[in-house]
Amino acid sequence: MDQTLYLEIVSPVKMVYNAEIDSVTIPGTNGSFQVLKNHAPLISTFTLGKIRIRKGQDTIVYSTSGGVFEVKNNKAVVLAESIESVEEIDLERAKLAKIRAEQILELSETSEVELKEAKEALQRAINRLKIAEKGNK
Repeated sequence: MDQTLYLEIVSPVKMVYNAEIDSVTIPGTNGSFQVLKNHAPLISTFTLGKIRIRKGQDTIVYSTSGGVFEVKNNKAVVLAESIESVEEIDLERAKLAKIRAEQILELSETSEVELKEAKEALQRAINRLKIAEKGNK
């Protein structure tokens, strides 16, 4: 019997995706990796980036800020801190967040904590903008 790979993506607020797929590519903490059916059991953290799902001729892309990934017995689970599909990304909001973060980074009286938060916000905004501009590619 030919087994298939099943994927669930869960965020703190909802079930984002659940279906059979051909492959999923995850932005692993130590580099991106792809999972196909019959993959060995694996648990990994992942970071800010793009999750790419392939299902037949379709490609589905999500922007994520990180989380935990597990695959076992042809079931893959993504527990994402935050995740947005290409369609859900608000370009204007992302552009404003990028500008706001850049302005904070330019201030000389910014604390270390504010600098760290601004750098993270800038990276999230850039990631959203890149993914939104490329669409499901």
